[in-house]
Amino acid sequence: MLPNYDLIEKMKTEYGEKIACISIGTAGEMKMCSSTIACTDMELRPTRHAARGGVGAVMGAKGVKVIILDDTGMKMRPPKDPDKFKEANKKWVDGLRNHPVTGQGLPAYGTNVLTNILNEAGGYPTYNFKEGRYVDAHKISGETQAETENARGGPGSATHGCHRGCVIRCSGTFHDKDGHFVSKQPEYETVWAHGGQCGICDLDAIAKMDFMDDNYGLDTIEMGVTIGVAMEAGLLKFGDAEGAIKLIDEVGKGTPLGRILGSGAGTTGKVFGVERVPVVKNQALPAYDPRAVQGIGVTYATTPMGADHTAGYAIATNILKVGGYVDPLKTEGQIELSRNLQVATAAVDATGMCLFIAFAVLDQPETFQALIDMLNAFYGLTLTGDDVVALGKQILKTERDFNARAGFTAQDDRLPSFFKSEPVGPHNVTFNVTDEELDQVFNW
Repeated sequence: MLPNYDLIEKMKTEYGEKIACISIGTAGEMKMCSSTIACTDMELRPTRHAARGGVGAVMGAKGVKVIILDDTGMKMRPPKDPDKFKEANKKWVDGLRNHPVTGQGLPAYGTNVLTNILNEAGGYPTYNFKEGRYVDAHKISGETQAETENARGGPGSATHGCHRGCVIRCSGTFHDKDGHFVSKQPEYETVWAHGGQCGICDLDAIAKMDFMDDNYGLDTIEMGVTIGVAMEAGLLKFGDAEGAIKLIDEVGKGTPLGRILGSGAGTTGKVFGVERVPVVKNQALPAYDPRAVQGIGVTYATTPMGADHTAGYAIATNILKVGGYVDPLKTEGQIELSRNLQVATAAVDATGMCLFIAFAVLDQPETFQALIDMLNAFYGLTLTGDDVVALGKQILKTERDFNARAGFTAQDDRLPSFFKSEPVGPHNVTFNVTDEELDQVFNW
């Protein structure tokens, strides 16, 4: 079994460096529930991952280790209407560059710009979702991370595209104190999962864990939440960075303990008798406490995939005030917010576009229209805004139908009970959206 980085070096030796690879690490080969599918970046490093849902285990089960892409001699697919596509694309790019989130915040600080924002809002889960603020959040914030990256790797290290066509450029490169590559810039979810969730405030340790997750092929959210559950179980103490690193190594090597942890937070909680396990449909919750951000709690509970912030990113409107504002601490308006965002997100995902375009699309009607115009010009379609909404609804209907046939019921569209019974500081709030309201999310 080869981890991803060693595998890619072998592929470069055999096939040259003008390729791209889609691969699994050792976790995928062992068919672990937390395993990922890695895609190489511009530097031919396996740093971009299809991570949630254990998709690496699917490749592992099929006996597929790596898919090599070589486009030598291939031409770019041309738009059906090149002139209209070029015109729409210019408006599209201008819209992304002129929005404060996609044009300023994300390029400068990456997704980890959210750490200080969520911590201030009291929605930054800490110590396995026991607290809503982390006293050492500033030590692992996007601002501190960007400053560290630019100091160690040279100016611009904190601003980097994950692929050649990226306009937003919210990725980066993390080097050690001697200027050697450690990992791509750890994303907000990764920094939180291995940081605040576990009480760890060391960026170097977090970057090392990010590399290990990429190398073994592990979902950083699931892995970090699993380690937090293991800490609550008493396997190690909160804040023990070296202990956390050792646990990831156990997973990569497939030891008995590693196979338990590699099965995710839900299984780990059951094995070690932990009652407070933050999962929905057996998938770990991401980096936003649903008690302090009620809208994202609705999304966590009801999205067909299981706890998934990207399925209906209520943070945009609850916290960042993009696309309007819905008070994150109140239940009013959260069902409609999550529903509309889930519909829109399903449609955006179908285009292949990055989810972060949603910030500009929500605030700028002309940018949304530019997206539709690009799709129409490229494929020769006549889509309207209503067609986009209909597409999102059809996708969600199909996903929910699959879940129903797999045995899921309305009782699976719920958060763990402790979110309703345990108030979280500093606002001392619980998740108050009722089950009856949750059952109305997809009643459009």
